[in-house]
Amino acid sequence: MPVNLNVPDPASLLPVPGVMLGIAQAGIRKAGRKDLLLIGLEPGARVAGVFTQNRFCAAPVVVCRQHLSMIDPGQGIRALVVNTGVANAGTGKDGLARARQTCAEAARMLGCAPSQVLPFSTGVIMEPLPVERIIAGLPQCRDALRADVWADAAAAIMTTDTLPKAASRRFNVGGATVTVTGIAKGAGMIHPNMATMLGFIATDAAVSQPLVKAAVAYASQRSFNCITVDGDTSTNDSFMLMATGKAAMAEIADAKGAEYAAFRDAVTAVAIELAQAIVRDGEGATTFITVRVESGRNEDECRKVALAIAHSPLIKTAFFASDPNLGRILAAIGYAGIADLEVEGVELYLDDVLVAERGGRSPSYRESDGQRVMKQSEITVRVVLNRGKSAATVWTCDLSHDYVSINADYRS
Repeated sequence: MPVNLNVPDPASLLPVPGVMLGIAQAGIRKAGRKDLLLIGLEPGARVAGVFTQNRFCAAPVVVCRQHLSMIDPGQGIRALVVNTGVANAGTGKDGLARARQTCAEAARMLGCAPSQVLPFSTGVIMEPLPVERIIAGLPQCRDALRADVWADAAAAIMTTDTLPKAASRRFNVGGATVTVTGIAKGAGMIHPNMATMLGFIATDAAVSQPLVKAAVAYASQRSFNCITVDGDTSTNDSFMLMATGKAAMAEIADAKGAEYAAFRDAVTAVAIELAQAIVRDGEGATTFITVRVESGRNEDECRKVALAIAHSPLIKTAFFASDPNLGRILAAIGYAGIADLEVEGVELYLDDVLVAERGGRSPSYRESDGQRVMKQSEITVRVVLNRGKSAATVWTCDLSHDYVSINADYRS
C-alpha cells in the first residue's frame, strides 16, 4: 500500500472555471479501464509547460513543444489529450504522425486548429500508438465533458499507480478568490530532470503568458524536480500549467508584485503535494523519506548531496529492511561531488538522532535509536554541511522486493 496516501475526496477537488474534463474507456492497451482524457479549455487560456530532458523524448513531447512555440495570443491552447497504456516513445516518424493525427482529430471535433491541441501519452515505450482507438474514444470524452470530474481524470491517467493523485487550493489575489486544482500520475521511472511524470495544474487566475511560463518552471524546480523513486528519467515527462483568466481580477503581469508571488506559491503548493504523492505511491514503497541538506555554500551542492543519498540503492534497501546501516549515507555524502568537502564538519541526523559528527560516528549515537527511527513509515535524513547558508530538500522512498516484481511484470 502507498505510504500514508489516500484516495483524494472528489468533493475536495475544486472545479476551475474555464476547464472541462471528459474521460473514456478507449481500450488503448487493456479493455475495461479509463485510459483516455480530454481537457477542454475556453478561448484565451494561457498554457505553458516543462518537459523531459531525455534525448529519446516521446513523440507527444516533440509535438507539444512545437505547438506551444506556435501559440497565438489571441487564440491559445484549446485542448489537451492524454492517453495511458502506450507511451508513443521510441516510435520514430510514425509516432510523430500518430501524435499529430490525434491533435488533428481533436481539433476537428472541437472546431479549432491542430496546433491548439497538446497530446500526452504514458505507458509502454517502443510500441505503436493505437491512434484509431483514440480517435474512436474522443467523441465519448467530448460528450462527457464536465467541470467537476477531477477525481475521475486523475484515475484515467494512471499506469502502475495504485491510487490517483490530485490536489486543490483556493487563495486570494487583490480581493478575488482564485482556484488551483491539479492531477498527476507517476510511481516508477521517477527521477528529477524536469518533471519525471505527467502533471496538469489548472487555475482561473488571470496571468500573462510570460508569468505562466515562469511559474511552471519555478514550481517544477521545487516539487517534481525534487523527487526520485528509482533514478530513471522517463521519455514522456510533462508538467503543464493552465491559467484560464476567468477569475474576477486584473491580469498579473508584474513578476515582482505580491500578486504574482501569491499565485506562484499557490501553484507550487499544489505541485509539491502532487510530487510527494508520487513518492508515497512509489512502486513497492513502504517508507517515505525526506532528505534535507543544510548549511551548504550554495543550493547546487546541497542538491548534489541530497540526490546522492536519495538515489543510492544501498541506502534505499537499508530503509526497506529498517537496518540502521547508516555508514552508507556517509559514503553517499562523500561521493556526491563536493571536491573540497571537510568531512570533519559534517553532521548526520536521522530525525532527531545525531548519527555522525567530526568525521565519524557520534559518541552519543546508539543503534537502538537508529532502529527506532527506521521502523517509522516516514523518516527525515538531515545532513548539516556547515559550509554556508544554503539548503535543499529531496523526497524519495525505499526500494523493496515489490519494485522488482512490478517492473519485471510491467508488460504482462
